[in-house]
Amino acid sequence: MASIFSKIVNGEIPCYKVAENDEYLAFLDIFPLKKGHVLVIPKKEVDYIFDLDENTLSGLMLFAQKVAKAIDKTIPSERVGVAVIGLEVPHAHIHLVPLHGAHDIDFSRPKLKFTEEELTEIAALIAANFQA
Repeated sequence: MASIFSKIVNGEIPCYKVAENDEYLAFLDIFPLKKGHVLVIPKKEVDYIFDLDENTLSGLMLFAQKVAKAIDKTIPSERVGVAVIGLEVPHAHIHLVPLHGAHDIDFSRPKLKFTEEELTEIAALIAANFQA
């Protein structure tokens, strides 16, 4: 059975897309820790990030770097934090979270809620700063 992320890749489920190329996709987390929290995935469905082949893993990190730079230009923060947890969805993914402190990337904290309009605007702003 396809993961929710594969369904997003296949266009079966909508997302708030930030960046995309032939191999990777970045979109807003709809249950974010902070404004501008983005998920970066390989389009190829592999459950565990360290089961990705070397080229896909390194490509994912390089793509995530470009997305993080776009977030950094868009969302005021001290840094963009990176987290790989991999338990919530069986599809390798990286969380990019704008940080003001280490507490901002604590996944036990309550998640934020944004309207569709706000999510659309945030995604468009980050996408406008993405350099392929």
